[in-house]
Amino acid sequence: MKIYFAGTTGTEVREKILQKMIKRRLLSYFYMDKGLAVSYGYDLIKKSKTECDAKTKTVELFMDSGAFSAFTKDTEVNLKEYIDFLKGNKHIIDIYANLDVIGENGGAADENSAKKTLQNQRRMEKAGLSPLPVFHYGEPYKYLEYYIEKYKYIALGGLVGANTGKLVSWLDVCFSKYICGPDGLPKIKIHAFGVTSLRLMLRYPWYSVDSTSWVMMGRNGMIMVPIYRDGHYIYDENSWKLGVSNRSSDLSKKGQHIQNISKRKKEMALNYIHQKGYKLGNSEFKTVDEKYKPQDNERWADKKLIGAKKRLLEIVLEPGLSNKYTLRDELNIIYFNDLEAQWKKWPWSFPRVTNNCKLF
Repeated sequence: MKIYFAGTTGTEVREKILQKMIKRRLLSYFYMDKGLAVSYGYDLIKKSKTECDAKTKTVELFMDSGAFSAFTKDTEVNLKEYIDFLKGNKHIIDIYANLDVIGENGGAADENSAKKTLQNQRRMEKAGLSPLPVFHYGEPYKYLEYYIEKYKYIALGGLVGANTGKLVSWLDVCFSKYICGPDGLPKIKIHAFGVTSLRLMLRYPWYSVDSTSWVMMGRNGMIMVPIYRDGHYIYDENSWKLGVSNRSSDLSKKGQHIQNISKRKKEMALNYIHQKGYKLGNSEFKTVDEKYKPQDNERWADKKLIGAKKRLLEIVLEPGLSNKYTLRDELNIIYFNDLEAQWKKWPWSFPRVTNNCKLF
């Protein structure tokens, strides 16, 4: 299973640092088009084919149209401009998706949006491109049957924000009835757009997935920690989402933060952290005048309130996961890289399921 890292980190400098750790990146055309995102390949896409060589290009790039992002901002992606962009940068983009159409009813996919998505697929192909077709949660299954018959690699979309229980039932039908044959092996390659649930990622024989989990968890003060058993880290079971930030709301939730889990689990978590070359870190806090100017190793630990004369200041004594989100990003990248390296070789069999089948 190939894992494409989606989501942005905010600065070009940060992206260049992480580029050394990431092999695959998913970009959104919508954000690149608007100049709002700094992404892997951002500099490379500005270069010509002759300027881009094997030494320059170190990351496999997957371009998504960003149609859903555009929908949430009450705008649209222009098909002709998207086509022109892909043609102009085909030397650096490894794979790209069709410009899918988001349903009018709150974004839910339906027969109408499915027809328009297929029309865009054909228009892009007529323009000389080979976009990855996208079948959405909620669309009639006849479109999935069509894509399976005609293509060797397609994507499933509309997974973000869907009810997990309903999504599992839908994916079970997609894989057991349409995508996989009697032996349970997938007939074609399947990409999953926006898989943030580790359980969904591990349950189905995806060829590839993309996820923002690595960066979203880091911003929320969390890291992924695999289960440790019999001297090995286990990646085919649901791992821990563990809070480590010393400003995390999980500090008050028993069993969810490294400071309030059992002694044995804390030792296991710290062993993993140290084995990967990271530290938990240490900070101290004090209340100061709101006019105080933080030093290089200091930062505000609360929001500035109107009329307040005092603010909480964090003093970083030792940089680590507890006080630097950038380090949490890195450790989460390492986790997903290890997951990819140790996961089953595609294709693998998906067992036919019943309505009583539970998710793990």
